[in-house]
Amino acid sequence: MLKHLFFSGIIILAISCSNAIVKSEFKSTDGGVWAKNEAIDFSFSEIDTLQKHDMFLHIRNDNSFPYSNLFLIADLKYPNGASVTDTLEYEMALPDGTWLGTGYGGVKENKLWYKQNIVFPTSGVYTLNVSHAMRKNGNVNGVQNLEGILDVGFEIVKSK
Repeated sequence: MLKHLFFSGIIILAISCSNAIVKSEFKSTDGGVWAKNEAIDFSFSEIDTLQKHDMFLHIRNDNSFPYSNLFLIADLKYPNGASVTDTLEYEMALPDGTWLGTGYGGVKENKLWYKQNIVFPTSGVYTLNVSHAMRKNGNVNGVQNLEGILDVGFEIVKSK
């Protein structure tokens, strides 16, 4: 009886947690290399215009990622033509080199805060454009081909 109750609780918890996710999508980079001039675009629509949402970026990296942090440019375009561009910095590893994120083996996934309590005020198609903005110290042009980034994704969940 106790086992049955335990597994029922797990199933209910899993169903209730998944209901909070409104949109989620991943796109792979080309062979684990993210070119500076290749932004990753996501489009979404049919979002509740009254509900507050939280947005996350997901990054999957492997051990060939050579940095301890990651700089991104995120541009959110609204259906009315307006856009909001953010420069974001995320810590990917501890000072001792230990990768942050979840996962076993050589691949880690980081769920990174992007926007909190955002309302999508109008109906229509929204576009999220994500590109990396990595640079080596002293190099103005930046890293042309960022190695070690396997997938980039986004997630929208209902705010609590």
